[in-house]
Amino acid sequence: MVFEAVAGLLGAPEWLVRAVFAPLVYPGLLTFTFMALFLIWAERKIAARVQMRVGPYYVSPRLHGALQMIADGVKFAFQEIIVPLEAEKWSFILSPILAFTIVALSFTVVPGGPGVYGFQTEFSILVAYALITIAPILTIIMGWASSNKFAYIGAGREALVSITGEATILASMLAAAMMYGVLDFTSVVEKQISTGVIGLVANPIAALLFFIAALLATDRVPFDLVLGEQEIVQGPYTEYSGLLFALTMAIDYAKLYVLMLMFTHLFLGGWMPFTDPLLGSLAVLAKTTLLLLLAVFLRAVYARMRLDQVAAFFWARLFPLALIAFAVSAIVHQLYAG
Repeated sequence: MVFEAVAGLLGAPEWLVRAVFAPLVYPGLLTFTFMALFLIWAERKIAARVQMRVGPYYVSPRLHGALQMIADGVKFAFQEIIVPLEAEKWSFILSPILAFTIVALSFTVVPGGPGVYGFQTEFSILVAYALITIAPILTIIMGWASSNKFAYIGAGREALVSITGEATILASMLAAAMMYGVLDFTSVVEKQISTGVIGLVANPIAALLFFIAALLATDRVPFDLVLGEQEIVQGPYTEYSGLLFALTMAIDYAKLYVLMLMFTHLFLGGWMPFTDPLLGSLAVLAKTTLLLLLAVFLRAVYARMRLDQVAAFFWARLFPLALIAFAVSAIVHQLYAG
């Protein structure tokens, strides 16, 4: 209804208004930008409070340092972009831009509320996942193009993390799809609304696996192996500066935002219990924000795991659990089949 009214006012086709609004405004770039600024501030404040420190303070102390992120953004915007002489110039410059663009494209197929989406397809779950999985390839290219030993090590870690974590994400996602019998976010939410049972209750194993694997895929603690400031500076992003460095930071936040949106639809009922576009969108945003805050809170209470510990944890413990998640989905499928 909202898109029809706006299309009528502008004299433009409804599909065009929908295709522009979702990726650029909500749940797209504009919402993501505000969410990323809030998350960076919250992450610093939460970690500081838990570890008895202050966190951002000197910029806007009356607002508890809330404007520090804007100050950081201005700094990156005016900082010179330096391309090392030994670097492969075009791969070095284009790979972070392409990586962020591809992740942002997933905003078009993940709904932000009832009827709030850019494009709807019956395979939207697979399309969103496929777009997200391209980003690690470009991160590896960043490390190779930098021609720096720390960047090489970071790129190698990115490859290991991708192989280790994404198999678990895909398995938990397919277990959820098997449970609902569909591969479309809107249909998944409608099935949860019609039965009154959210996916987290029906198959908590798949939900737990998806959340843990999402932390690994987005380089969150305790799986922040790719950057490893103490050993390899900024990993594949060591040589980046200015806006290109800001983009490399934005990639992981964008992936985390999309994956938590997907978790909301797959396991928390999406816009449930509302069917109104406005209230439903607020419900999705609130659930996603809580998940994001949980993800950043873990940084304050967990230490980083070693590479071998992470590989053993995912392949020897979590991946077998994914097979159990499939079995649970086969059992509870009848609940959503009607």
